[in-house]
Amino acid sequence: MAQHTTVPKLNFEYWLDKAIEWGQATTLESQKDMCLHLPQLQEFLHQTYETLKHMDSIVAIQQFPLIGQLLGRLCWNPFVIGYDESQKTLMWCLCCLYSSEPQNPVELKANSWVRSLLCHLLSSSKWESNDDESSTFTSTLGYTSADYYCHLVKNMVFSLVTELKGNQFNGLNIQGRVSASRVNAVSLFCLPLITLPDLTSLLETLLLYHGGASKEILSSEFLETVNEAFLKKKISLPESAVFNLWLRHPPSLEKATLYLLDQLVSIQLNSLEEVACVIKESLLPQAAIHPAIFRIVNEIFKNALRETSGTPEIMTIIQMFIQLFLQAHQNENKQHKFPLKAYFPYHHQPLVTALLRCPFGLPTTHWSQHLKHISDTLKAFVEDTNISSPADLFEIWFLVACFGEWLDIAAEQLLKAAVEPDALLWLLAFYYCPQNENQQRTQTMVEAQSVYSHLMMLFSCTVLSVKDLEAAVHSIMDVEQCSNQHLIVHLLTNFLLFSSGGHTIAQEFIYRITETTDTSKEVCSILIRTAYRINRIGEEDQSTVKLLNELLQKLTLKV
Repeated sequence: MAQHTTVPKLNFEYWLDKAIEWGQATTLESQKDMCLHLPQLQEFLHQTYETLKHMDSIVAIQQFPLIGQLLGRLCWNPFVIGYDESQKTLMWCLCCLYSSEPQNPVELKANSWVRSLLCHLLSSSKWESNDDESSTFTSTLGYTSADYYCHLVKNMVFSLVTELKGNQFNGLNIQGRVSASRVNAVSLFCLPLITLPDLTSLLETLLLYHGGASKEILSSEFLETVNEAFLKKKISLPESAVFNLWLRHPPSLEKATLYLLDQLVSIQLNSLEEVACVIKESLLPQAAIHPAIFRIVNEIFKNALRETSGTPEIMTIIQMFIQLFLQAHQNENKQHKFPLKAYFPYHHQPLVTALLRCPFGLPTTHWSQHLKHISDTLKAFVEDTNISSPADLFEIWFLVACFGEWLDIAAEQLLKAAVEPDALLWLLAFYYCPQNENQQRTQTMVEAQSVYSHLMMLFSCTVLSVKDLEAAVHSIMDVEQCSNQHLIVHLLTNFLLFSSGGHTIAQEFIYRITETTDTSKEVCSILIRTAYRINRIGEEDQSTVKLLNELLQKLTLKV
């Protein structure tokens, strides 16, 4: 190759002999000889790097067969790596020998060797050991071992960040000349030090670095390790770096989403405020402002619902996530941010527009009117387009479910406001029974209307007994004969909360219902969401708030 004719003469034999001699040095005289030669060695390493950075790694090894032995010995010599910028130069030389696309076992083995040396050079254990040579060397500089290591890492990080950002370094303008293989290698030797606070700026620079490459240049091990450390709160990163991590490495985004779901399901949360706090800290709602991230998270949520058969906890988490995403989108200051409809491009846009309307952006007196509009729009779309595919039906149901706050308000408005009940009951019937092949939804609607009528007759009663409600809900006591159990439980829970007579029997009746129908988690989720909404509005009377808290306290212990 033409490169062979332009390679300057580098005396690897001479320096390899010196490295072997220094490795056997045991006297003060031999150590002095070593120190005298360190400036010359550093100049040699600089020349080597300047040559290597223009060569392919395979060509470099073929051209300089002794380079591996020499670098390997020098990397383990504390006097060499402690001298001026020799450690940095050794690292860059090693980076040049790393193959970004190894083609055979030899190249894979060479990459492993390079990684091990890079990790060694930045491994804290080497500098915190009691090795006599290391101790002697650092003490002559006036540092303790820990101090030396701290300064070493800070200087190395500053050097690497400067190089990656393309600034002047040692008088050489290398902007745009940092190769993909070297950036990949830098990400690799960060692995053992990911959790060091001093490394944060380098992690951020790497995550934000692209360099114009058409494919990912950072090591997948690096991206996975950074993501794992962030999820477990071992490191703190700027939001932009975290978002870039998830954009450039979808497996990390998937892991972060599943980690959030597992975290929320496995811990006892007594309020939606706690759920919201955990979700916000994950940074996922803020990251989802980027449509690519939103779509991936959305798909994971869909799969989670399918795998858990739509458990109340998962549904509540998804609904809370959507609320926080909408808040983050509203707070986004970018001039050219994506319109909200862009996040739901394949759905019926009039329905999307209606669902996206924030309840708290409307006067409460307008809620029932807007709910009728949502119900009419959904009903027209479902019935007029004659959706028959289960997949299409699931997609439209999932869209409605994501905005479950409107569903909770519908169940509440049916009992508290003067509304046309059929539209709101149909909306709830669709949510709880979207399939209508054998008239299941139609039957659910009929049963719901019957129960609703009975409840409204009792709503104004100031004194109630448990027996008064049994006639309205006798059907849900037998799970086998009921297709609308969940809808009726939703209506009943709201009746007990918002009717004056319901307060006196609420605890006894909910205990009986949850024991008979195994709906403790469902009722608990309804109560938690209601408490969150009441706290935001602040208009409910104190007796309802007190009852809510008492019911939640007992049910959370039971769940």
